[in-house]
Amino acid sequence: MKSQLHLKKALFTVLFLIIGASAFAQTGKISGKVSDKKTGETLIGVTVKIKGTAKGASTDVEGRYIISALAQGKYTLEASYVGYATKNITDVEVKGGNSTVVDLVMEEAGSQKLNEVVITATVKQESVNTLYNRQRTSPSISDGISADQIRRSPDRNTSEVLKRVSGTSIQDNKFIIVRGLSDRYNATLLNNAILPSSEPDRKAFSFDIIPSNMVDNIIINKTASPDLPGDFSGGVVQVLTKDIPTENYIFVSAGTGFNSQSTFKDFQLGKKDGVENFGFVGKDRNIPGGIVSTAKYQQMSDYEKIASGKLFLNSFGINNSKAAPAQAYQISTGLRKTLKNDANIGAILSLNYRNSESLTKSERFEYNQDKTEFDFNDDVYKFSSSLGGLANLAYVKGNNKIAFKNIYNISLDNSYTQREGALVIDKIKRKGYSYDLVSKSLLNSQLEGEHKFSWKEFKLNWNLGYSYSDRLQPDLKSVNYDQKEGETEYQAVVPNGTASRTDASRFFSELFEDSYNGGLNIALPFTFLKEKSTFKAGVLKQYKERDFSARKFGYIRSFSTGSFDQNLLKLPVNEIFNPNNLNNNGFVLDEGTEATDKYDATSDLNAGYLMLDARFGKKLRATFGVRVEDSYQRINTADNSGNKLKVENQFTDILPSLNATYSLSDKMNLRLSVSNTVTRPELRELSNFGFFDYISKRVLIGNPDLKRSQNTNIDIKYEIFPGAGQIISVSGYYKYFKNPIEQIVSSGSVKNVTFQNANSATTYGMELEVRKTLGFINEGSFLQNLTAYTNAALIFSTVNLNSLISEITNRALQGQSPYLINAGLLYNDPKTNLSFNLLYNRIGERISEVGYQGYNDIYEKGRNMVDFQISKRVLNTRGELRLNLSDILNEKILFYQNNDNNKTYQKGDNIMNTARVGSGASLTFTYNFGLDKK
Repeated sequence: MKSQLHLKKALFTVLFLIIGASAFAQTGKISGKVSDKKTGETLIGVTVKIKGTAKGASTDVEGRYIISALAQGKYTLEASYVGYATKNITDVEVKGGNSTVVDLVMEEAGSQKLNEVVITATVKQESVNTLYNRQRTSPSISDGISADQIRRSPDRNTSEVLKRVSGTSIQDNKFIIVRGLSDRYNATLLNNAILPSSEPDRKAFSFDIIPSNMVDNIIINKTASPDLPGDFSGGVVQVLTKDIPTENYIFVSAGTGFNSQSTFKDFQLGKKDGVENFGFVGKDRNIPGGIVSTAKYQQMSDYEKIASGKLFLNSFGINNSKAAPAQAYQISTGLRKTLKNDANIGAILSLNYRNSESLTKSERFEYNQDKTEFDFNDDVYKFSSSLGGLANLAYVKGNNKIAFKNIYNISLDNSYTQREGALVIDKIKRKGYSYDLVSKSLLNSQLEGEHKFSWKEFKLNWNLGYSYSDRLQPDLKSVNYDQKEGETEYQAVVPNGTASRTDASRFFSELFEDSYNGGLNIALPFTFLKEKSTFKAGVLKQYKERDFSARKFGYIRSFSTGSFDQNLLKLPVNEIFNPNNLNNNGFVLDEGTEATDKYDATSDLNAGYLMLDARFGKKLRATFGVRVEDSYQRINTADNSGNKLKVENQFTDILPSLNATYSLSDKMNLRLSVSNTVTRPELRELSNFGFFDYISKRVLIGNPDLKRSQNTNIDIKYEIFPGAGQIISVSGYYKYFKNPIEQIVSSGSVKNVTFQNANSATTYGMELEVRKTLGFINEGSFLQNLTAYTNAALIFSTVNLNSLISEITNRALQGQSPYLINAGLLYNDPKTNLSFNLLYNRIGERISEVGYQGYNDIYEKGRNMVDFQISKRVLNTRGELRLNLSDILNEKILFYQNNDNNKTYQKGDNIMNTARVGSGASLTFTYNFGLDKK
């Protein structure tokens, strides 16, 4: 004990000395990126220096500059470039040991009466102004958030950052919703390469796996252009991670979290191995090594199955404890070195870990016509852990850059569900127990290069990438106990004859996917009508291989010899399937695996595009061209009779697009966009595999007959940029979907959830965005640092179910919200280093699952979400304390059947599912150790 105490004291002493040394460092840096005001493109070779001194630097191939070894104080930056007006920015403050970020926008000389522009601005205003200049000059309709905004926010991961982007919302704290459309209509680019879905059962990416301080910037493109993937209709999310840091540093973060519904309260969970604290699956959860193949197992006698069943671990126990506070830790380092040949080499390495314990209390109902089939109360206890790493390396020399970027994340959810309720129609009381563990991992590696040649400023960039993902679900178990009318005791439901997927079951599955991609893009600037224009072209290839397999086991009653011991059915859940109870008079572990319980698949995407970014005079800019995508999907699965089935889809899609911008003034744009895009089904959606979900009592099954959706998109937008970091915009859009993919419910003794194509659908709506600093109310007051922002969307959609008779229903497209509201107040005081953010979000009622004749559609009710975040920079601004309050209102999550065709929830509607997840609070301390010498 004494040795441990001495060790702790020594560690605290070292930490104190490091903090002290860093806090008193006397030199700092100024860094940033320089871009063209008219085009938004970064400028290479701009000279940026401290006015009145020889200290300075030139921008590299990414338009970045760094001026090092600056004493504390205020400076004036001077930026100059041939053909552009010189620009001075005054009162740029450098603090010891820190890097001050100043992004610059350069203006061509002669465009106005400009000889020299002197701007006095805070770092925040200048950086945010650069972002909005990027939006203003973007060829497509887009919204974004800069590295500076991310750095000043208390957000811990990218999903939290995305809540702040106009027209978006986050579902389940990790999936993005753009314009109220289902996440299947989005695409994700990480460092300019298409990122595979992180969810094998849906087309979505879990953005919570990317630490926010590793992100350089995020742009969400809401309209298509030839150089973007054609498989989307909602938005293309472009996430760029950092590579070469502006300073050498070590960044550490530690946080803890509290949930009002679970923390410090009784908590129950099934088996948990030590490695599962870090996202990995314990080996003894897997199918024992002595178990033969499915074909052989199903041919064995009861005696042999009894012996095999004893090899399985009896893991139906329950561990009781108190839910611990959430934990979150991160350590990252940035290293940068200037070589003798004036090249720069850099690396950013990061490791993050978090875990939490949560409790969701829910009610579940099912209906048969007007009669209630079941009524359940579920307590779902969940332990979640996540371990991730990022390693980015880059080399920059002059007009060339090569980077190697890697991100890895593994996450695990260990759940235990305790159920009480009734099978109402059968007049049976029920208790149920379910144990589930899912582990998912994602590895993404990319090698990319960017080059500029002296010949006509010709640019070339390329990337090669590999992604690996898996999903492991070992030993999903469920047991039900029923008390029939007139009986006094509960008895386990164990079937006769063959294994059941709904009762006394054990399920094992694993999915592995490898993805390979490569891309090449060129850009050739030229002069057209005395204005700068650019011709662009590129090619892309992405190849995927997927392998999925599952095995379904279930306990049945043995009748080999003698009679079955009925008393076994009365044993508690932790004892009932003890190996001793597998015998001639007890239980047999049978296997019910079917031919549809596995599939393998490949997909091959080859794309190319031609694009012209042209200016027609001073006011009009048009970006137009065509993208061609040749896609191939093959799935080896089986039909419902067990016969082998090969599904092959091959299409060549020609996808033209036009984005036109008319500049009414330097601060006003009018935009028009017209494009064709597609939405392809996921590989899992094309397989015949059916997964029984114990929680919802439904089977999720694919549909091999699915077609791709072909989409037509029209957008118009009017936008005003009244000042730095401010915007007012109004936009309208129309979308037509041919063969849209929807998630539906089909009838049966156990209801299936599957996917189908509607004939067509239309969606149209309008968006409003306002971001305005409130200083105009009372100049010089605290309102000068307070920004109000809001974005709202009103959306209408209809589905054509029968094109032969042109029957237009009044139901919306599945997954489409009728409205979306984001609003907030952001306060940041650079003098006190205090900031806070109050955020409000609401999504309107949307169809979760499409019903059928006699079974009404199921809607998700809209609910109000309020988050509050406050942060204070300390220790010479290198440290920061953050307090986050999430889902403060903790309104009930509610799904219901719409019985009266009213678009909102009414008293007479059937409640299908309700849940509360609790409000959250987290406290985080971060510190940035500057490693640069004085």
